[in-house]
Amino acid sequence: MLKNKGLALFGFILLFVGLSLSSCKSKFEKLRTSNDVAKKYQEAIKLYNKKDYTKALTLFDDLVQRYRGRSEAEDLYYYYAYTNYQLKDYLSARYHFKTFADTYPSSPKAEECRFMTAYCYYIDSPNFSLDQDNTYKAIESLQLFINIYPRSERVAEASKLILDLRDKLERKSYANAKLFLDIGDYQAAVIAFRNSMKDFPDTKFAEEMEYLIIEAQYLYAKNSREIKQEDRYNEALVEYERFTEKYPSSTYTEKAKKLKEDIVKGIALTKEILATYSENKKVEKEDEQQQ
Repeated sequence: MLKNKGLALFGFILLFVGLSLSSCKSKFEKLRTSNDVAKKYQEAIKLYNKKDYTKALTLFDDLVQRYRGRSEAEDLYYYYAYTNYQLKDYLSARYHFKTFADTYPSSPKAEECRFMTAYCYYIDSPNFSLDQDNTYKAIESLQLFINIYPRSERVAEASKLILDLRDKLERKSYANAKLFLDIGDYQAAVIAFRNSMKDFPDTKFAEEMEYLIIEAQYLYAKNSREIKQEDRYNEALVEYERFTEKYPSSTYTEKAKKLKEDIVKGIALTKEILATYSENKKVEKEDEQQQ
């Protein structure tokens, strides 16, 4: 008997909770479909402040259309942009932040929204190993912010973010050049390492890349036709001399010395092969003349 009463009570509680939830849901749905824009506006702000961003966005989606051209539209659109941001929809958020800044350039919130446009690009900047289109756009957007608001308190942060993004591009440039070396495209590796240092003159990878240029140039020479090897080995020697002069106490010194030895041996072997080839051609020519 007590067991049956307990089950009945439990069922009643479940029914009550279900009805309550259904009532809350229907209340929101009624508001969503109503034409009471003032009440809808108030509720959207409440939902946003309660961090119920999904429901808030549902209301804001409707309100931004209805409030267009009205005095409340500015604050509404500001909330709308941030709601997308809080939901991690950075593509939509940066569009709305930019639209706010362009539409309300005199607003006290315009500076913040211009910064947030760039910051959304920054957040969407991927790992350095992936395509860096958003990284370039983030740098461009942050620089635009600095140019428009040179005295802003956010300039220091924007500058710091640009440095962080450039570091990512620097790593990407280094990795791309290293990849050419790893796959055996040695000429492309030499060019890529030089271009990387040209694009990032203060790169932290400079010492390593200048050593790798010697290695790549040596391998390029070694894998060339004999007739081209000597000139290419000599270019590797030039790179070696440049490296040792610039980095007399480098951690790559011993490796560089070993490469130099291999380069010198390569030059000697090439000269020997070409000399033998030349002598053989001379003998063949003399034999032809005698016949």
